[in-house]
Amino acid sequence: MPWKPKGKFKWVIGLVALAIAAFIGFKYWKGKKSALPEGIVSGNGRIESKLADVSAKEPLRVREVLVNEGDLVKPGQVLVRLDTTTLESSLAEANANVAATQEKLAVAEAGIVKQKSEIELATIEAERARRLVAQGAGSQRDVDVRTSQLETTRASLAEAEATLKTSREEIEVARANAATIQTRIADATLKSPVTGRVLYRLAEPGEVLSPGGPALTLVNLEDVFMEIFLPASEAARVKIGSEARLTVDFEPDRSIPGYVSFVSPEAQFTPKQVETKSEREKLVFRLKLQVPRELASRYVERIKTGIRGVGYVKVDPDAAWPSRLQNVVTAESEPH
Repeated sequence: MPWKPKGKFKWVIGLVALAIAAFIGFKYWKGKKSALPEGIVSGNGRIESKLADVSAKEPLRVREVLVNEGDLVKPGQVLVRLDTTTLESSLAEANANVAATQEKLAVAEAGIVKQKSEIELATIEAERARRLVAQGAGSQRDVDVRTSQLETTRASLAEAEATLKTSREEIEVARANAATIQTRIADATLKSPVTGRVLYRLAEPGEVLSPGGPALTLVNLEDVFMEIFLPASEAARVKIGSEARLTVDFEPDRSIPGYVSFVSPEAQFTPKQVETKSEREKLVFRLKLQVPRELASRYVERIKTGIRGVGYVKVDPDAAWPSRLQNVVTAESEPH
């Protein structure tokens, strides 16, 4: 006689079959739910931001560093002060040189006034001598002497004017030199160029920075983006400025609005950090999905770079975002 399962065993088989059917159904429902409508493509990526180095323009010793790694900084905030003792000494010398050239200029200007007065007097005397000769009351020798004195005085005026011009040029050079040193002193106070966080503190008080040597590296939290990689068939349909959405793995139910700011003109292999080896072996195009600056500024306290997520792009402007991407973070919404 053939073996027949007992009643209790039939129930076990039935429950297993039901569980398998439910699992398959759930996977199908999950796949349908996560499927994107026509006209929208996606790729994995991570939140990134540009880096900015706070660097010295010339070799100076670090006097004090006013921030630590992780600190939030604002544009114009003083971050590092370098020792400017030598520069301040040079500035004092340059200012003294400015004062000396100003005094020289004043002497030259006074000399011009004196020479002009002497020319006026010599002109009057020469004219008087010529009238006396015409009247027969004077000698030609006296006329020659007065004329010679006039020419000599005019030559002296030309020389004084040349000296005045030279003095003016010298004072401009002296002032420019002092201004240059003053600028070098100002550059020794290193300020933040961006709103961001201190990623690396690369110098400590007492160290001498080389020209262009960074003292700090900042993460610019107002220039936030995600890079994704799409196959040629999808990337070819993407335009600069196309609407985008970004989600992060720890909060997939909220999306961040963005736009396509860059599409690579060259294909490449997908980077190692993306998906599986089979995925990495595909030729893809790199896209940059930019978060609007005003939105990044609103959430600057919460932005963390390196967080993984997914970027979505409309290749068809008329495509509608699925409901799971319509809970959008805005500049007006409250951070939480």
